[in-house]
Amino acid sequence: MQPYLIYGGIILTFNPELPLLEGYSLLVEDGKISQILKDTEIESLPYEKLDARGKIVMPGLINAHHHFYSTLVTGLTKASPAKDFLGVLENLWWRLDKQLTAEDIYISALISAMNAIRNGCTTIFDHHSSPGFIKGSLSQIAKAIQESGIRASLCYEVSDRDGIDKCEEGILENVTWLQQVSQEQNPRLKGLFGMHAAFTLSDDSLKDIADWVDKLNCGIHIHIAEGEYDELFNIQHYGQRVIERLCDFDLLNCHSLLAHGVHLNAREMMLIEEAGAAIITNPQSNLNNAVGIADICKMNELGITVGLGTDAMTTNMLEELRVGIWAQHIKQNNPSAGFEEMTKTLLLNNPIIAQKYWGDNFGFIAEGAPADIILIDYEPHTPLNEENWIGHIVNGISQANVNTTICAGEILMWNGQLLLSVDENEVRKRGRELAKALWERF
Repeated sequence: MQPYLIYGGIILTFNPELPLLEGYSLLVEDGKISQILKDTEIESLPYEKLDARGKIVMPGLINAHHHFYSTLVTGLTKASPAKDFLGVLENLWWRLDKQLTAEDIYISALISAMNAIRNGCTTIFDHHSSPGFIKGSLSQIAKAIQESGIRASLCYEVSDRDGIDKCEEGILENVTWLQQVSQEQNPRLKGLFGMHAAFTLSDDSLKDIADWVDKLNCGIHIHIAEGEYDELFNIQHYGQRVIERLCDFDLLNCHSLLAHGVHLNAREMMLIEEAGAAIITNPQSNLNNAVGIADICKMNELGITVGLGTDAMTTNMLEELRVGIWAQHIKQNNPSAGFEEMTKTLLLNNPIIAQKYWGDNFGFIAEGAPADIILIDYEPHTPLNEENWIGHIVNGISQANVNTTICAGEILMWNGQLLLSVDENEVRKRGRELAKALWERF
């Protein structure tokens, strides 16, 4: 890959200490931002120059909780209406995941990755489930990730709900994947130990998982207190709330991702903060499933790192951010509350979370940082400066088109056109064919 310069755009670094650079260029070499130069210094440099005039240049966005496998559900009308969150799981998701084939998994991930690229998202923490095809399922997703060019952390959702054999097979799939990524050191692929939720895992299963998490020195990726049912079930059957039970098995650590957290109490939040784990809020999903709104302000007050995910409701992180802000206004009953806490989830905390897996400066524009960069067509019609750049992201840039997406220095989309080794139209055509067959099996 030849070095090149990105010049002429307004750079948003996501670094709170120096958030905005104007009149500067980025030199991309060997997949990294090797130098940040003044535009006046680049004229004589013998590198290809990418014109970013009229564009915002900023880091590729990070999705901290996603489900690639849900892609082929778009437009499905066969699921029975649900009266509560457990009904949503039983009527839709737990029926769907049993029917997935190897090709379903691969195409779902590839289409979702393409959608992410179009929305400027270059890194995804995925959470997978396919009880009918467990062994090798993560390799199918990995194949799609490699072909798309983005980065992803993968895991398999272990659960007892389909029997002990499926649980053990899910554990083995996580172990195999984590050992593979540790050995191969692929810069685009990482792993966590996936778990569905505490209410679908017995003490015996938690013990087995905890032993492996200790041996592999890894974090977990799990749904926690998404619906009130999770807390009530654990209290009724185990005499403990969700986080108390997970802590008894030493399953929380600084690498763990805890999705949702809508029904956590203050003690559970403090236990999460002590462990250094991150909570990933998914506001659109929580609103859609009518489970409630997580108290992001309280979590922030207690010092918890709160990241932002989409739970597969979208691949558009800026759309998710906007909904999260409005949801916090309602949660706090205050139209001025929650803006700072929510914007921090995407612009600061998601990079901090990802740095635990991909290293220093990941998710920021900085010298030495990975060249995960997006260009957005945006000519500000009001002053854009260091004091109001976040407001421009929420209320202006979020409504503009992503023009170019770059990951590890590789241009994945240029001027709105995907530049991949696979044919986007053919992939989407195959997706329609597979979706039709999947819906017939549903």
